[in-house]
Amino acid sequence: MKKKSQYRDLFPGAMELMILKTLSWRPMHGYALTQRLKDISEDYLLIEEGSLYPALQRMLKNGWLETEMGVSARNRPVRIFKVTEAGRKHLEQELASVEKMFAGFTRVLALAGQ
Repeated sequence: MKKKSQYRDLFPGAMELMILKTLSWRPMHGYALTQRLKDISEDYLLIEEGSLYPALQRMLKNGWLETEMGVSARNRPVRIFKVTEAGRKHLEQELASVEKMFAGFTRVLALAGQ
């Protein structure tokens, strides 16, 4: 596991973007989502339940997600989060925006010292 100082802060909207992208692959409950994000980021990102669940609630309120009741691997009732059509459209728009932002960022880093 990485030291806390090695974790990277997220830019505004990054949590929502990662949630939408992950849930567009497969609907899942909050704990499974936390574990998936942690695994994918190879522990470079600290995804805490204290940040995840408020983000999920905001996304439900915005209509980007919906929920249904399910059962966990340990046979416990859980809320399964799924991306809505509005969430898919928002994801597409945000991915395009982030790609432009990183293209500009990469260009500045490459050419700033010239």
